[in-house]
Amino acid sequence: MRIVLVLVLVWLVVGAIAAGQRGYFRSEPGDCAGAGTIVVTVLAGPLNYFGVNPKVTDCQLPQPST
Repeated sequence: MRIVLVLVLVWLVVGAIAAGQRGYFRSEPGDCAGAGTIVVTVLAGPLNYFGVNPKVTDCQLPQPST
């Protein structure tokens, strides 16, 4: 079980490094799509270095109820 935890952690760290190399952490994301792109890039992990370039282009947040 511990090895799985280490592998998941390494996967996410590699994804965060890829997002940093793409400049996603230089400023705050302007909208939901920007934040979503950062999240999917981190989740893609090492796949980023094999040509995967995940992007979120359309994101709709639910409106709060009144």
